[in-house]
Amino acid sequence: MRSTSLAMSNALPPDAGLAVRLAARSGALDAPTAGLAPGYVQGNLAILPRDYAEDFLRFCQANPKPCPLLGVSEAGDPAIPVLGADLDIRTDIPRYRVWRDGELIGEPRDLKSVWRDDLVSFVLGCSFSFEEALLQAGVPLRHIERGSNVPMYRTSVQTQRAGRFHGPLVVSMRPMKPADAIRAVQITSRLPAVHGAPVHLGFPEAIGIKDLAKPDYGDAVPVAAGELPVFWACGVTPQAAIAAARLPFAITHAPGYMLVTDLKNAQLTV
Repeated sequence: MRSTSLAMSNALPPDAGLAVRLAARSGALDAPTAGLAPGYVQGNLAILPRDYAEDFLRFCQANPKPCPLLGVSEAGDPAIPVLGADLDIRTDIPRYRVWRDGELIGEPRDLKSVWRDDLVSFVLGCSFSFEEALLQAGVPLRHIERGSNVPMYRTSVQTQRAGRFHGPLVVSMRPMKPADAIRAVQITSRLPAVHGAPVHLGFPEAIGIKDLAKPDYGDAVPVAAGELPVFWACGVTPQAAIAAARLPFAITHAPGYMLVTDLKNAQLTV
């Protein structure tokens, strides 16, 4: 559920990625970023020690649907200029996750106390970016209507292994009427940099999801009679791979709490 602090997001300039980053940096924003800064690309985050960065890059290249790479930092540098002129990866996401030996140990609001000079940041495309195009086409999105986080599920589908990195494909789900699902496939197919077309429609049990009412991440949303659950590859997939690799140290975003960049969604359309 969104915290009361999200009420301030209504006052943000509706098309300013920087405004969302500054709100996170100041501590004013502590909520999922779905629906914020329309028109601007949102990204998933994975931060790893330099010793593991090459294998993680190969993992992203081998699994482009869940891990579409938008930008990579230099080791120890919190800036990623290609994604924003005023961007500090240590502070500009509303909530992070810190991992040790594959175990989640905390969800801090910033990374100042854990930052290291050997850390490399990877920013990956996020489905929140294609949601703007769906809404503009009149495709309703229930989690946005309800003010909740999108539901996400670990599946039985395995990613392509690269070095230490492997694990299940994680998907996000949006319930849709069949006609809307067809339109969503058409629209998101043109946005491969933010996960592209769905990876599965209907029959959640076919990809190992036992109960749609119990997502592994995010918030459950109802699937009404006559609707299909539509599944997209999700940028939480690297978190599962990082946990499986049992790295001694790693950082990710908290699911649903994304980095809002200065890239425009229109720039990513194929």
